[in-house]
Amino acid sequence: MAGFEEQAAGIGALADGVRRRLYDYVCAQDEPVGRDQAARALGLPRHQAKFHLDRLEETGLLSSDYLRLSGRTGPGAGRPAKVYRRAPEEIAVSLPPREYLLAGDLMARAISRSTATGDPVAEALAEVARDHGRQMADEASGSGTPIETAARVLAGHGYEPRAADGCVTMANCPFHMLMTEHTALVCGLNRDLLEGFCERVGGLGASLEPEPGRCCVVLRPD
Repeated sequence: MAGFEEQAAGIGALADGVRRRLYDYVCAQDEPVGRDQAARALGLPRHQAKFHLDRLEETGLLSSDYLRLSGRTGPGAGRPAKVYRRAPEEIAVSLPPREYLLAGDLMARAISRSTATGDPVAEALAEVARDHGRQMADEASGSGTPIETAARVLAGHGYEPRAADGCVTMANCPFHMLMTEHTALVCGLNRDLLEGFCERVGGLGASLEPEPGRCCVVLRPD
C-alpha cells in the first residue's frame, strides 16, 4: 500500500475539475482509453487530455499500457498508442490515520483459524493479533532503546506515540470507530497486537489503561 504522502497526492489530483472528469470517464469504460478518445469524449484539446492523464498516472490513480488501437498487426498497423485504465490499488486517507482494513483482516484470519482448528474465535483473534505485532517489530530498522524503537515504529502505524516518564502512550487509536461500538473486542485486539510487538522488541509490556482522548494501551518497561 502506498504511504500517506502518495495517497494524499492521488486524492489531491482529483481536486482539478478536468482531471476528475477524465478519471471518471476512464473508470466508466470497459476497455483501456487512449488520449484521442478521452479528448474527444470530454471536448478537450489532445495536449490537455495527455497532460492530465499522465498526471493521474503519476499519482497512482491510473495505470497505462501500449496497444495498437487500429486492431491491425504487422507492417502498416501503426505504432502502439498509450492507453489508460483505473489503477488496481485502493487509495483512502483518513486524518488521524486509521487501520480499519487491518482490523478486518485480523478478524477474517481469526475466523479462518478458528474454523480450521476448532479453537474459540476470541483465542484465535488474540493469537493472530500477536503474530501481526511480532511482524511489525521484525520489520523495524534502526537502533535505540526499546522505548525509542517503539516510538519510531508505532509512529509509522498511526499511533502517534508519546514517550515520557519511561513509558509510551499513544495519542491516536488506529481502530477508533470500531472501538466505540465494540470496545472490549477491539481494545483487546489492540492490546494483543501491541503485546506481540513488545514481546519481540523486548523490555516492554502492553497494558490496558483507558483514558479519554488517547489509545487505551500503554507500553511500560517489563
